[in-house]
Amino acid sequence: MLRSLYSGISGLHAHQMMMDVTGNNIANVNTVGYKASTVQFQDTLSQMVGAAGSPQDGMAGTNPAQVGLGVRNAGISSNFSQGSAQTTGKAGDMMIQGDGFFITRRGQEELYTRAGSFFFDANGVLATATGEPVQGWTAEDGVVNTAGKPGDIKMPLGQSIPPVATSTIEMKGNLTNDFPEGVTDPADLAPVEIPFKAFDKYGSPVSLSAFFQRTSTADDAEGVWTVKVGKSGDIDNAVDMTDPAGELTFVDGKPSATKLSFTGLTGIDANLSDTLDIDGADLTMYHGLTEARVSDSNGNAAGTLASLSYTVSDTGQIIGAFSNGQKKILGQVALATFKNVNGLEKTGDSMYRSTVNSGLAQVGTPTSSGLGQVISGAVEMSNVDLAQEFTNLVIAQRGFQANSRVITTSDELLQELVSMKR
Repeated sequence: MLRSLYSGISGLHAHQMMMDVTGNNIANVNTVGYKASTVQFQDTLSQMVGAAGSPQDGMAGTNPAQVGLGVRNAGISSNFSQGSAQTTGKAGDMMIQGDGFFITRRGQEELYTRAGSFFFDANGVLATATGEPVQGWTAEDGVVNTAGKPGDIKMPLGQSIPPVATSTIEMKGNLTNDFPEGVTDPADLAPVEIPFKAFDKYGSPVSLSAFFQRTSTADDAEGVWTVKVGKSGDIDNAVDMTDPAGELTFVDGKPSATKLSFTGLTGIDANLSDTLDIDGADLTMYHGLTEARVSDSNGNAAGTLASLSYTVSDTGQIIGAFSNGQKKILGQVALATFKNVNGLEKTGDSMYRSTVNSGLAQVGTPTSSGLGQVISGAVEMSNVDLAQEFTNLVIAQRGFQANSRVITTSDELLQELVSMKR
């Protein structure tokens, strides 16, 4: 009977632990990045009452007879399944879709978390809600060296981008193949002026235009144009195309040369880039309206990163927006994974630290080496299943009640034994 008392006590302890774990799961149902825990039970040693016997002399063998001595907690493991996304709209909030942990620094120790609610502090350092700097790589001139050791990610407030003079533009659209009614001489056609904005070496905008003048007649099998570049509305002082020399030819509606080069733009404006290349691969010459236009160009004015205006890509790149409208990579968030994530040790604040059984952290960039991608403007919700947890509450309560009943029943039997001597 004493064995049953101790078995009942072990059952109380085990189910009390289950209640503690379940209660903690329910308490963290709204904790960002929390992973639910579960308890595993296993029986303890059993006392041998009768040993097994082998068959002999025509008799069958006997099985061992053992009395169990109770239950114990074999372990508490975390469920690292993906939690749902909670959209916040805040650029500093990041969620990992897939495997991996954000890396943070507390003093000289590296900790790991799935809670991606981050912000930039007064010094421009990306940090967690409790002040631990997030680890990654800070870019230099827009280039991130992910081969180096991760460190604090710092937003370079006040960083400026120098002006860049425009040297290339891209054009697309159609130059009509039609002649107006009654016109046969291409010299009677007005040039097609395509305006665009260029920047000089000081970042000042200059209004330029590309002038397309048709030289082929309606009966020619190929469409031929002369092309010049000059200030808007001033074709007389525009510079001629140098490559291809002379004229641009369209064959079957497509340009024979896709790159048009011009030299001598400093004669138009001394601060402009002397050379300009036009990418005309997407120009056509078909029936219809003339709708050619400039679709893209390089060059920009000077700009400053004056505010925390940034976005985060799915690969964890932090891209800053400068006052001149340009965007530049400022940093890269690092992720870590482990061979045995259940070997991590919880340290509070939704953080984990590595242990001898988790293995060393394998650091990389999001979407590489099996690591998940980063979703900006969202955080990962707790993966606690309330329906399962409330069911566990009932199971733990009933198990506790049953084991307490074992203790009271054993006590009654002992009382009967004591009462035999009056």
